Amino acid sequence: MSLLTALVARGSTVLAEYQAPGGRDFTHATQTILSKIPPNNSKLTYAWEQYLFHYISDGGIIYLVMAQDSAGRKMPFAFLMDLQRKFIELPSSSSAVLTSTPAYGLQSTFSPTIASLMHTYNTSPPLDEVARAQAELNQVKDIMVQNVEQILSRGERIELLVDKTDTMATQATAFRRGARTVRRQMWWKNSKVLALSVFVALLLLYIIVAQFCGAALQCAA
Repeated sequence: MSLLTALVARGSTVLAEYQAPGGRDFTHATQTILSKIPPNNSKLTYAWEQYLFHYISDGGIIYLVMAQDSAGRKMPFAFLMDLQRKFIELPSSSSAVLTSTPAYGLQSTFSPTIASLMHTYNTSPPLDEVARAQAELNQVKDIMVQNVEQILSRGERIELLVDKTDTMATQATAFRRGARTVRRQMWWKNSKVLALSVFVALLLLYIIVAQFCGAALQCAA
């Protein structure tokens, strides 16, 4: 899965968002990046760890997707352009309506669209959209890749580091819990095998003795 989370925001206010299930929670990282995006129209890619945050800022609305660096840039930007077109088609996407829309005010109406579009681009990206994105990337020379570390203050870097550490600690706790469960299951399995082995040994012993002493095990002196 190349695309991991995507959102549409008005400035730093998230209007609708979707995160792929089963992954890390990147809410804090995306909020930090949103707060650093300039208000002018722009396209940019921020690099953080092994992830790339691509965005298109147009008319005060930000379309952002976080992807693995292996996804490159053509496919994520094709996704963003497609996402922008679908968002503009919404009746509630007019400037007058968006100005008064609260945080996550379009979550119920547009988050399913983001999820469906992410699934499409993760499984079978439309080739014509990718080609169109490549053509626009070739024309726009100001789409740069910038490391997130360069735009963060020291406190924000620490917060992201703590957020990452907390995630790793949660994963470690889950791993330990899983390991205990596996050990418990193995103990029960070994106990069952041992009990079955003892039963089979006793049964074989009974059969051998019964051959000489009879089923009642009354052996003659």
